[in-house]
Parts: sequence; structure tokens; C-alpha cells
Amino acid sequence: MSETSNQNQHNQHKPRLSFWQIWNVSFGFLGVQFGFALQNANASRILSDLGADLHSLSLFWLVAPIMGLIIQPIVGSASDKTWNRLGRRNPYILAGGVAAAIGMLLMPNSATLASFITPLFFGAMMLALMDASFNLAFQPFRALVSDMVPAEQRNVGYSIQSFLINIGAVFGSILPFVLTNVIGLENTASSGQVAPSVIWAFYIGATVMLGSVLWTVLRTKEYQPGTNGLAELEEQKESQSLSEKLVEFFSLVKTMPKTMKQLALVQFFSWFALFIMWVYTMPAIAQHIWGIDAKWFDPTYLESVGTIPAHIAKAKGTAGDWVGIIFAAYSLFAAIASIFMAKVANKIGRKLTYSLSLLAGGIGYLSIMLVHNPELTLVNLGITQISVPQGAVSLFLPMIGVGIAWAAILAMPYAILAGSLPVKQTGVYMGIFNFTIAAPQIVSGIFAGWILTAVFDNQAIYIIMLAGISMLLGAISVYFVKEDTEQAIVTKQVNLTS
Repeated sequence: MSETSNQNQHNQHKPRLSFWQIWNVSFGFLGVQFGFALQNANASRILSDLGADLHSLSLFWLVAPIMGLIIQPIVGSASDKTWNRLGRRNPYILAGGVAAAIGMLLMPNSATLASFITPLFFGAMMLALMDASFNLAFQPFRALVSDMVPAEQRNVGYSIQSFLINIGAVFGSILPFVLTNVIGLENTASSGQVAPSVIWAFYIGATVMLGSVLWTVLRTKEYQPGTNGLAELEEQKESQSLSEKLVEFFSLVKTMPKTMKQLALVQFFSWFALFIMWVYTMPAIAQHIWGIDAKWFDPTYLESVGTIPAHIAKAKGTAGDWVGIIFAAYSLFAAIASIFMAKVANKIGRKLTYSLSLLAGGIGYLSIMLVHNPELTLVNLGITQISVPQGAVSLFLPMIGVGIAWAAILAMPYAILAGSLPVKQTGVYMGIFNFTIAAPQIVSGIFAGWILTAVFDNQAIYIIMLAGISMLLGAISVYFVKEDTEQAIVTKQVNLTS
């Protein structure tokens, strides 16, 4: 019997896990996403406070997908070949958590720490460090679920991971708002500085991330290679030259499973939209709902006026906090959706579940244009009360659709893909799959700022509409994905080696 056949027989007998075992496998992702949500909701705010204009915001954000493009395939390949007392994936998860925590402690202090370079450049460097570190942890977490969870529990495994990701995102997103409106920290920032509420939110986020990552590392005992459905440890090829390693890597890219290639189109449209949302939601709602003129996001204009009027600074601070609230809302809706998504996918299929979810996200983005009521209303959020425009409250409805789409994006592609991957190279292929996440974000980062300036005259709400159209195209493109059954995958892999 061939080696691949043996491996697939082992894979069929991978032990079933209890709910709490699956929970522990992914629990560290809660903390990583806590930190990532803080970055998503506040990086544009920090960079704007440090001097970035609307056009350059998307360029600064390019470091995120570029780090993913570089880091994840390298880490995936390395973790496929690693085994030590911490395990196979856990060493990289721990290293990523520690490094990201360092970046989170330093980024909001850019104005204080940058002595020899500009605070804006130092902030961009710390953003790069955080993104590199998040990616160092992201890929092994994905591969860890594939390693530990049997095929029949895969929908459940990735749904639990999606649930924990979104719970982390909820608390990470609302933290600056809580620190301002419950604790009483200041949420406004003078030119070239970062608001105290944001600084302390990053401190807390670093602590939560390290704690949850340690929980997974200490509570999850990985299967030793060659046991419980795992392939033998891939041998290190130290004698290979760099060119030989690159040739081997690109040969894997060339021969990637067809399912991965087909999912790439869906990934392009969905992640193009997500990148725009993360970068431009804050200026979009500040302009569209709070009525702040686009000139107040222009560093040249701000320099010419000297001091930012108090009412503008307050409105920008409140809008920035509200971005955290609505990002928390879509994460909460995503967490709820992820609870039911495995059952829905088991009943109607992963593809239809995926497509309908992206459709909901596209409609959510487009409906933001309809939310435009500046009348102030008092909102009781349970932990505090705050006066915001009625239009800001209405944003919760579009976030339902965005949350459903986000839950599917976090779970469905990986559930569809995982069974298509060779067991020896799960890590490296999961890393290669990250190309389909990084590439659309790079395209978005290069062109979104130019489109916003040259086509939309810095009116950021229109770039959010573009994101909605892109998400709808993603929903349509799911139709072209051909999903293999588990038995078909086993048969094809056996035939390849027989």
C-alpha cells in the first residue's frame, strides 16, 4: 500500500475531540484577534493623529498584507518540519503572540519614543511588527485545527475558531470606548499625539493576547508526527540552495489544488472589500454621519490652521470610538452566526452558505449610504449612555450583514479547502492560501487611496460603496468553486502515488 494511502487511512481514524478540546485548540485566537481588532479599529485613527492623510492611509496599511504574504508561507513550511517539546505549531503561535504584544506596547507611544525618526514612520514600523507577528500566529492556528480535528468535526472546529475570533474582536473593538465612557480616560488627541484611551487599550490588549496564547500552548498537546492521522515529519533539506527552495516552493504554488485556485477569486473580492472597510470606515462615518468636512483629514490644512477646533476634535474622537462599537457589533453578529453556521452548512452545503453570507455583507455595506440622520439621540449601551447622531445608531443594522459575511469568510474557505490538502504539506499550503488574502489587500491598498482622492474627491462613504459591490461579486464567484468530497480527495491522492 502506498505512503499516501496509509496517511489517508490514518486521517480517517483521527480521534474525535470533545467540545472543550476543540475550544482549547483555538482559544489563543481569541487573544490574537483581540489585538488585531484593536489594530483594525484604531490604526487609521492613530496614523491620522500622527500625520497621515486619507490618500496615504491605505499605503500605510499595505504592511499588513505584505507581512502576511511573506510570513505565512515561510511559517507554514517551517512548522510542517518542526517538532520540539512545545509541539509543531505551538512554538510559532507563542513567538507570534510575544512579538505582537511588543508591537502593541510600542505603537501608540510613537510620538514619545521616536527620537531619531518621525513619529508617523515609527508608528508605521510598529504596525509592520504587529502585522508580522499576527501573521506568525495566524497560520499555525489554522494548521493546528487541521492537524487536531478529524474531518467529520471540521465544520465545528472552524466554526468554534470563528466564534472565538469574533468574541475577541468584540472586546478588542469596544475597549477604547469603554475606557473613555466608563473609566473616564480622554479620547481626544492633539496634533501629533495619540489619545490616552487608545494607548491604554493597546496595553490591555497586549496582556489579553499573551494570556490566551499561553492557554492554547499549555493546554493543547499536539499529536506527534506519524500518529493520529498526521503525516511523518517532513525532512529538513538543509543541503538545498535558496534557488532550489524557491523552485520547490513555486512548484507547490503551480500544483496547488484546483479548489484553492477557484477559492482565490472569491477571496479577492471579499478581502478587497474588508481592507477598504478597515482603512476607511472611520473617515467615512465621521464625514457622512458626524458631518466633518474632508479638509479636517488633510494634514496640510491642519498645519495651516494650527489648532484643531474643540468641536472638530471631539467629533473625530467620538466617531473614532463609535467605529470600535460598530466593529464590535459586526464581530458579535459574526460570533452568533458562527454558532449556527456549521449546522447550516451541513444542511444546505458550504458553498451556498458561503455565497448567501457574502451577499448579506454586500447589502450591509451598500445600505450604509442610506444612513444619514445627524439628529442627536441618547443611546443606552448598558455600560454607559452616550449622545450620538441617529444615523450612527442605525449603523447596527448594516453590521448584521457584515458580521454574517465575516463569520463565513473566517470559516467556510478553510472548511472547503482543508480536505483538499496533502497531509504532509498542510502548513505550507495554508500559508500559500494566504496569498489569496494578501493579494487583494495589496491591490486595494495601492488603488483605494487614489480612487478616493481622484474619483470620489475624498468623500470616504463612496469607497465603502465600492467595497459593497466587491462583496456582491464575491458572492457570485462562489458559484465557480467545485468542492471535492472527502472520498474523492482520498481516491485522487491514492491514484497519484499508485
